[in-house]
Amino acid sequence: MKIGVLEGLLFVTGEDGLSLDDIQNFLDVSKDIALELIDGYKAMLEDEKRGLKLVCLGNRYKLTTKEEHKKYYELLADKMISSNLSQSALETLAILAYNQPLSVGQIDEIRGVSSRDMVRKLLFRGLIDIAGRSDLPGKPMLYKTTDKFLDYFNLSSLSDLPELKVPEEISDEERELFISRYSEKK
Repeated sequence: MKIGVLEGLLFVTGEDGLSLDDIQNFLDVSKDIALELIDGYKAMLEDEKRGLKLVCLGNRYKLTTKEEHKKYYELLADKMISSNLSQSALETLAILAYNQPLSVGQIDEIRGVSSRDMVRKLLFRGLIDIAGRSDLPGKPMLYKTTDKFLDYFNLSSLSDLPELKVPEEISDEERELFISRYSEKK
C-alpha cells in the first residue's frame, strides 16, 4: 500500500519531486523503510512494460520517462504542436510575448489563475523556453517565447505582434492597470 501512496505522491509533485525527508514525513516511516520503498518502487518501474522510471536529481526523487521511448514522446510533441492551442495556452503566450521574460508567479498575477501546468505544456511544445533566473526571492525561472512560437503564429519577430489597444469604455483606473500589466516590448 505504501508503494502506491509513494507513487501517487511522486506523480502529484511532478517536476518538483520529493526529498527523502519528505517521503519519510508523508509516509510516517523511518529512513530505512523509506529507502526500501524507494528501491522497491524503482525495481517495479524497471520492468520493460513500464514507461516511467524513478530518478534522484538534486537530492529529490522524481518520475521521468524512459529514454528508450523518446521517439514516441517526440511524435506526441509534434502532434500536440500541430493541434489547436487552448484559450489558457493563448493567454499565457500573449502575456509572455508582450512582457517577456516573466516568472510563473508573474504570469499567474496577470492571468489571475495558476499557470504552472500551462507553462510546462508550452515548454514541452517548444513554444516557450527558459530565459534565465529572476533576482526575486527564490530566484524563480524566467520564461520567453521561442522561434517556434514565431513560426507557429507566422511572425518574423516580436515586433510583428499586433499593437495592444486599450478599450475606450474602461475607467481610468482600469486603463492604468491594463497598461501597467500589458506593456508592449519594442
